Amino acid sequence: MFDVSFFETYGLLGLFLLCFLSATILPLSSELVFLWFLNESTFSTSEVLFIASLGNCLGGFTNYLLGFFSNKFFKINKHGKAFNYAQKYGFLAAFFSWIPFIGDPMLLALGFLNAPFWKSMILMSIGKVLRYTLLLVFEL
Repeated sequence: MFDVSFFETYGLLGLFLLCFLSATILPLSSELVFLWFLNESTFSTSEVLFIASLGNCLGGFTNYLLGFFSNKFFKINKHGKAFNYAQKYGFLAAFFSWIPFIGDPMLLALGFLNAPFWKSMILMSIGKVLRYTLLLVFEL
């Protein structure tokens, strides 16, 4: 499985940090830790859902901002699945930012393409919270 000592020591702060980092372009996954917190920790279900969702949404927000500001300073290759989806569907693509491998780069692409900020963030948040809610309901 995974080493839970970090999460036993840092509790919800550890969950927040992992969920935040897993929503950036770092290759991390938060689902197993989220499920561990639901089943093994002393925190309430609503606390775990809120903290995981908050961390993951703020990580996605960071991706969008990185894309937005990189547009100002760097020349970026606009090819690849994430850019294709972002260009084709615009801010609606933000809903699917929870999908592994393309979700995080898609938020970077949306920021780079100056997709509407609030619409993108609202749809991103709905998608990310819905993913954790479904994990909670079905305990996949």
